[in-house]
Amino acid sequence: MTRTNEPGENFRAGVGMVVHRDDGRILGLERADVPGAWQLPQGGLMPGEDTVAAAWRELAEETGLNQAHVDLAAASDAWFGYELPHAMRSRKTGRGQVHRWFLFRLKSGVELPSLPNPPRREFKSRQWMTVSELIDVAAPFRRAEYELVRDWLGRLFKR
Repeated sequence: MTRTNEPGENFRAGVGMVVHRDDGRILGLERADVPGAWQLPQGGLMPGEDTVAAAWRELAEETGLNQAHVDLAAASDAWFGYELPHAMRSRKTGRGQVHRWFLFRLKSGVELPSLPNPPRREFKSRQWMTVSELIDVAAPFRRAEYELVRDWLGRLFKR
């Protein structure tokens, strides 16, 4: 069998995080590599890692937030996903990504820590916005998943 660098038909499993504050706004992150493209924190599962542990790990890696700053408020039962444009596919992501989503509530009186500065900085800025504002400035391939996240959040906050 010949191995290629072509992406597979799989979808990479991961977690997505929504951080909200009491006024209902959520934390959006602007990509460093694509100015003007905003998204929610997300990341892939490591082998053997459960989704709750992955959510806390990815949240800290991408936002600097941890249990001193936020409380875990809810987790989705369903997995939501998106298909990547062909040019963006890789062996790592395959055709796209699927995420189990987690809702984190910013603790009262907590200030956001500085964005982490890893060797390859993923995000250059952040701001509080409505879910609809985020969807408007997200990459087109992410929007359908973010609409599902918006619907999930709507069901949570109606309770």
